[in-house]
Amino acid sequence: MIPVPLGTDLVRGVAELEPTPRGLTPHRVPRWAREQFPDPQLLAMEAQPSGARIVFRSTATRFELVTHPTHVAYVGTARPRGRIDVVVDGALHVRDELTGGDRIEIDLRTGVSSVHAGPDHTTGVTGLPPGDKMVEVWLPHNESTELVALSADAAVESVGAPGRVWVHHGSSISHGSNATAPSQIWPAVAARGVGGVELRNLGLGGSALVDPFMARVIRDIPADIISVKLGINVVNFDAMRLRAFVPAVHGFLDTIREGHPRTPLILISPIFCDIHEDTPGPGGFDPATLGTDQVMFTATGTRGDTAQGRLTLDVIRDALRSVAERRADDQNLHHVNGLDLYGPADAGTYPLPDGLHPSTEAHRLIGERFAEHLHKVDTWPPAGPR
Repeated sequence: MIPVPLGTDLVRGVAELEPTPRGLTPHRVPRWAREQFPDPQLLAMEAQPSGARIVFRSTATRFELVTHPTHVAYVGTARPRGRIDVVVDGALHVRDELTGGDRIEIDLRTGVSSVHAGPDHTTGVTGLPPGDKMVEVWLPHNESTELVALSADAAVESVGAPGRVWVHHGSSISHGSNATAPSQIWPAVAARGVGGVELRNLGLGGSALVDPFMARVIRDIPADIISVKLGINVVNFDAMRLRAFVPAVHGFLDTIREGHPRTPLILISPIFCDIHEDTPGPGGFDPATLGTDQVMFTATGTRGDTAQGRLTLDVIRDALRSVAERRADDQNLHHVNGLDLYGPADAGTYPLPDGLHPSTEAHRLIGERFAEHLHKVDTWPPAGPR
């Protein structure tokens, strides 16, 4: 087997690769932003390489990837491990469930956590078709992952610069929560539905809070299309009132436009989530489900309590629609109602397993529907100022 050096020429969909004693840790958010606001939730989520892939061409018929993942486990609750998806010339070849790595175990009833060290995980891929082929190794979307080593039985070549780049920012739903595998998260489904699109996923669980630094991150990334899906985290953190939320969204969009004055920009409101439709946050775990195999989320605010500007998903959808209308002079700004991606009727067919995050089947539905919106704004410039 031939050792393959790992670097940003092979690892796509990340801001940088941080050297570690074991190898390299992919980061989706650049160092300057992590240092500016080292929030533990943000740091944990951005180190989970949702949407990131190792991409190469090779005549190899087998290769081996060694990683060291870290996953979070809840006492008394069975949670599926992350996976690595190997896609060859556009078709899934291997889906490998992680078994190794470290475990952070949390007791939700007491808040006590403990760390348990584990071995590296090896993904062995065999039976690849002969001849030159494109290989994409989708890294786990829901476990932080150090890249330890890559080797193959033939030379590996990096793939040229990506064609059209789609940058997406959102919450844990965009991050991929409850999807079984990394190529099944809805942004990945949508990217495949359009074709020829390089996904840069900034879906960050619990961290889509209209943060100014995140707008600057998006501003500085080369992009042919941008989408931002805002609302659910603002509600379930009870982070803002309407008076603060609307100007914050305008400022967020203004900052993106500093770097992308003409790039198609899609503003997406929240999908249907019954617990927060007309009930403000904060959100939390349903105490009755702690320690069971299906922990559920609940809203702890008072239903209908919006007179003083408290936010619900219904209020936020109206606010984001109004924001888009007030920016009508921006002909490259598009608005998508999240209920058109996943609405009340869809919840009857594909219910949210934990009351908050879509199932794998719902991720597929959302991704397929959003691909249609990407097609509608498919006037992406091939080159030149963005």
